[in-house]
Amino acid sequence: MKAIYKRELSSYFNSMIGYLCIAVMVAFIGVYFMAYNLFSGYPYFSYSLASTLFIFMVIVPILTMRSMAEERHSRTDQLLLTAPVSVTEVVMGKYLAMLTVYLIPVLVSCLCPLIIAMNGTAYLKADYSAVLAFFLYGAVEISVGLFISALTESQIIAAVGTFGALLVLYLWDGLIDYLPVTASGSLVGLLVILILICLLLHSLSNSYKVSGSVLAVGAAAIVGFYLKDSSSFASLLPNALGKFSLSGVFTNFVNNQVFDVAGLAMYVSVAALMVFLTVQVVQKRRWS
Repeated sequence: MKAIYKRELSSYFNSMIGYLCIAVMVAFIGVYFMAYNLFSGYPYFSYSLASTLFIFMVIVPILTMRSMAEERHSRTDQLLLTAPVSVTEVVMGKYLAMLTVYLIPVLVSCLCPLIIAMNGTAYLKADYSAVLAFFLYGAVEISVGLFISALTESQIIAAVGTFGALLVLYLWDGLIDYLPVTASGSLVGLLVILILICLLLHSLSNSYKVSGSVLAVGAAAIVGFYLKDSSSFASLLPNALGKFSLSGVFTNFVNNQVFDVAGLAMYVSVAALMVFLTVQVVQKRRWS
């Protein structure tokens, strides 16, 4: 894994991708830092970080589009898959290399709260907690891009797909407001989500028996609970999906100055899930 990590990391800096991503992130963070903290005198650096979340929709597709898709397009993935390393080590090496590139502008941003402290009142605990949440937020976004890149051999499709997925995540809270709040609407929504999960499970396992069994058991459980107490399904769908709001977790750090341990655990869990799914996609291709 160490060799793959070094190779991937050097590839980002042998091209302009690594420098471009770092420069753009530092520039946007710097602009909002000057506007809000230096010129307007706002003491919380976390507010500046919150204003830059949209930039992930641009940076992450650029950073991740070649991670798996390029290997597949150039057929060099066969060399990696037959190398004396596990698929998990290959995927983790690539993922950690991208995290390292992303970590550089995050570390640069750690200077901003100190600059605020030198010029007035600063809230270092709140700001550095927000920096940690900001890093993990980006780690989740990068893991999503890594997974989408593993699904295709086209870098353009990977970039567009990642942009679309991150756009949905960015607008998540607003989109949830349009979901049905009726019990029947929640029932239909949960069944649709179950079907999508089973389709993903089938694509990874290539087993109708496994995916069909999960679908049958899951559908029976959902319908059973609905028939038993349909009133509990009112607003269930938007409330359940609202728990997975990435920006909502970061808002707790920014607006409420709350160290949201559960939210950070969700970030780590989602990132781990995306990396796991990426491993499964590559593993399936290895034996196909």
